[in-house]
Amino acid sequence: MQPPVEPALLAALKKYPDELRERAVRLYRESSPRPTFRRLGEQLNVHPEALRNWVRQDEADRGERDDRPSTDMVAENRRLARENAELRRVNEVLRAASAYFASEIGPTRRWSCLHRRA
Repeated sequence: MQPPVEPALLAALKKYPDELRERAVRLYRESSPRPTFRRLGEQLNVHPEALRNWVRQDEADRGERDDRPSTDMVAENRRLARENAELRRVNEVLRAASAYFASEIGPTRRWSCLHRRA
């Protein structure tokens, strides 16, 4: 199993530069009649499925399709997942600390404290 990739390194792993993606989507959108993904992909030396995904994502970002989340929504979901994981870690630390301090008090002292109030 590979170690998780740091977000800063993720950009370096992209096969195509962002400029090419933006240019390809713009060319597709501005062409009339619209070219096939295969033909435009051949012209730009881009795999047609990659081009199709870029165009679909651009349409989702513009609100033109609702069958996939927008880029902003994906980023927000990732942020929330990281926040959730951090809160789970903090909660686990607090739970362990609570158990530790509860064991320090001891069962007889806790029992006597409860009955003294009654």
